Parts: sequence; structure tokens; C-alpha cells
Amino acid sequence: MRVLFSTWAWPSHLYALVPLAQACRARGHEVLIASQPRLAEELARTGLPTAVVGTDVDSVELVRGYVLPSGPAPAPSSPAPVPAPGSGGQGPRALRMVLDNAESMAGDLVALAREWRPDLVVHEPTAMAGPIAAAAVGVPAVRHLYGTDLMLRARGPLTEALAPLAARFGVIALDPFGTATVDPTPTTLQVPTDYRRLPMRYLPFNGMPARQAPLSPSGRPRICVTWGHTMARLAADRFLGARVAAALTGAGAEVVLAVSAAQRPLLDGLPDGVTVVVDAALDDLLPACDLVVAHGGAGTVLTALSHGLPLLLVPQLPDHAGHSKQVAETGAGEVLTRDEATPEQLRAAAARLLDEAGPARAAARKLQHELRTQPSPAEVATALEALTGR
Repeated sequence: MRVLFSTWAWPSHLYALVPLAQACRARGHEVLIASQPRLAEELARTGLPTAVVGTDVDSVELVRGYVLPSGPAPAPSSPAPVPAPGSGGQGPRALRMVLDNAESMAGDLVALAREWRPDLVVHEPTAMAGPIAAAAVGVPAVRHLYGTDLMLRARGPLTEALAPLAARFGVIALDPFGTATVDPTPTTLQVPTDYRRLPMRYLPFNGMPARQAPLSPSGRPRICVTWGHTMARLAADRFLGARVAAALTGAGAEVVLAVSAAQRPLLDGLPDGVTVVVDAALDDLLPACDLVVAHGGAGTVLTALSHGLPLLLVPQLPDHAGHSKQVAETGAGEVLTRDEATPEQLRAAAARLLDEAGPARAAARKLQHELRTQPSPAEVATALEALTGR
């Protein structure tokens, strides 16, 4: 079987696809991961066969357009926030980003599919060139989520918006949700749907950096602060990791700040109580930690929960807010807005979440159990074979 994986050039979206791609290859199938030129280096680091398609889109600038305004955090029971409308009748800016990337990739991806002839196309949920290419060559398309399915509410508008692009390749009545959806989130974080879901155990992957030496045991609780990659790319003042880590030194715990090499220059003025770790995989750090404080990215959330750790989240993008709301609803964490994330509030929330006998710890461990009992990527690879009739 040949499986074509597709994502636009956003590293965390690529990382979500890699465990399943590796599992397919381990079962003897041919795999190929395709994305835009800007992701070429990250593609190579996966160690899997790759292809560059389309042209680059300034997705960072598009993402800047829907950073959330300041204000109080929504109640857990309220709807997840959605991106603000764009100007000129263009619709939500997030939808524009999805469409721009689909436009950039569709021609080359369809050509690649016609030449390589995959039996199946697997794409992350915002890479809409994937289902178009699958439909153009008459094979099943499978979405692969990287977190809670926040695209579900956009199904109707997305179908309508993609129709003209799909028609260029002879595709009529495109279903952007395809044949099935691979879902790596624990059951409690999943949303009710009417599509075929393929649950899959979440396995962290973040670009295969050098392995981090385990953190030594500490007599105090340990907080891991991480701010992912996205926020620093948008603007230096959106990277709150240093500010948050400094505030938490007064919480009676050891503070470890995990950053990328690119974020290192943003750490001026850190107090002595913060240990900085550069380019380390969270999966290596978290076994020795008791709490994760972060931006709300899906990969960070799922990696923390895979270790049974509660989360304190300060989201600034709609999807981060959506993931954070889901966590808060389970009781496995708390959410503060950027304005609410004062040193006093951060320390108070951390103290509650560090309580070993508290409800957040129990809720996080429940989600960890749900993650561990889901089918492995190898089992999901077998299910993909069934979709193709093999």
C-alpha cells in the first residue's frame, strides 16, 4: 500500500502525522510526506521519504490576524472562541489561511498523486489540498487530528469555500472530512461527531532533537514552563514563557523553562530560580515534573496529559483557547487570559494544581489512562489497510 501524507508548512502539524507514518512504513507500506518548501528541513528530520509541493504562504502573518483580544477567560461551559472576521467580506481569517494554503499546494499535490498513485491520502485537518488530491485520483482521504476537532463547526463553510478549487481538478461534491478521522485525543477531550473516528494512542514527536538527560530528582515540586514555537514567531511580546517562569519562582517549586534556540535571546532578566533547557523534547523532561504551564498548543497539552500532569494554560490564539477550554472542562487544568496571568494569579493557580491530592491531578491521570488504552499507531495502520480494501 502507498500512503501519501500531507500538511502545510507548520511544524507541529507535521509532527502529529509522523507516528502514524512511521507505523505504516514499519508494516511494509510505502509512505511519502508532502508539504511546502518552508518545511523542507523539518521534513528531512523525520527520516521519512518526503516531497516538496506548492509555494510558501505567509501563514505567520495570517495567524497574527486572529490573535485573541484581551479579556476574561470564557467559562468552561461557554462555546470555544472562533477567529475574528476578516475585512472585505473575506470570512474568518482562519478560513482564509486554510484556503490560501490549499491554493498553494493543490496543483502540485494532485500532480504528485497522479504520478505516485497512492492508495490513500492522510492529511492534517487544515491541509485541504489533501482531500482534493485524494478525490482527484479516486482514493480515500483520511483526516489526522492533532488535538480536539476544532474544525468541526467549520464543516459547512469549508465545504462551500473549497468547491471552486476542487472543481479545477474535476472534483465535484468534495467532502473535506473524507472517509475517516484519526483522533489522538483522549475520549473525554473528543467532540461528538457523525463521522467515522479512528482513535489512536498519542505518541509525542517534536523533530527528533538530541535526547535530553533526565532531570535529577528534586526535593520540591517541579514546574515545567513551555511556550511552544508559534507565539514567539508571531511577536516577541506574545512569548510569555520568560515572564511566567519568573513569576512562578515564588510558588515554592523548582521552575524549568523549556525553550528553542531561537527563543533563547528572549530570556533577558530571568531570576536565578529558573533553570533553562534549550531544544529538549518535552517527553524527556516531563517524567520529572509535576505541572506544565503553557500556551495551550495541542501537542503540549497532549504530551503533558500523556504523563498524567495537570496544566495551567494562557492561550492567545483561538485554537489554543479551544484546547484549553476542553482541558478546563475535564478538571485537569486551569485557564488564564494574558491579562489575568499576573504573578499573583499564576502562583495561586500553580499552588492549587500542584496539590497531589487535588482534583486536577486525578483528572489528568484519568486522561492519561484514556490515552494509554487507545489503539496504537500500528493498529490504526492496519485499519487504514481496511479502508483501501487491502
